[in-house]
Amino acid sequence: MKTIIQIVLWIACIGLGYAIYQSVNGPIEFKKVKQERFAKVVSKLKDIKNSQEAYKTVTGKYANDFKGLIDFVERGKYTITQQRDSSFMQFDETYQIDVLKEVKIIDTLGFVSVKDSLFKKDDRYKTMMNVPGAANGEKFTMKSSVIEKSGYKAPVFEAKVEKSVVLYDQPKTLLERENSHASVEEVNGSTIKVGSLDEVSTSGNWPPIYDKKNE
Repeated sequence: MKTIIQIVLWIACIGLGYAIYQSVNGPIEFKKVKQERFAKVVSKLKDIKNSQEAYKTVTGKYANDFKGLIDFVERGKYTITQQRDSSFMQFDETYQIDVLKEVKIIDTLGFVSVKDSLFKKDDRYKTMMNVPGAANGEKFTMKSSVIEKSGYKAPVFEAKVEKSVVLYDQPKTLLERENSHASVEEVNGSTIKVGSLDEVSTSGNWPPIYDKKNE
């Protein structure tokens, strides 16, 4: 009986020790996994942002789906222009004299491939819709729209993914804590995103640490 009690106590001690270890080490491991995965997600979102900004530069709006965005990167071209000042004399009907008119002339110098400009020889843009490491092949959600701000209609876009998709295999309690963050040093909220459908912004909601990781 004494031996059985000792065995039970040893099992209880081991279980308690493991629980203490997990309570201390669990959040540390979670943070490490989180930062590694978030860095990969941010890198993809930056590719989406750069591609969308190029799309808007050429077309005046943002792409509403990845097929259109990828096709644009594949085939789109930037127009290279040069602006110069010029002037000429023009007869003024009011004053009945020749007056000097100043104008700005825009010359087209050539064209540059969007793909070469953004990605060089890398073809990662073809899979920029895929969430890195997602368990079930999940893709980023992306939408574009036009909103009115101060009487001006502005095109906007947003691309995002739920943190639960990226951290699918992590402890639920730590994930719930992660989704409730409200700090300048963390990715706030339950999603990682770039752009906004409510504000004229192409910024991401991640802190500077992830920009440094990408660099």
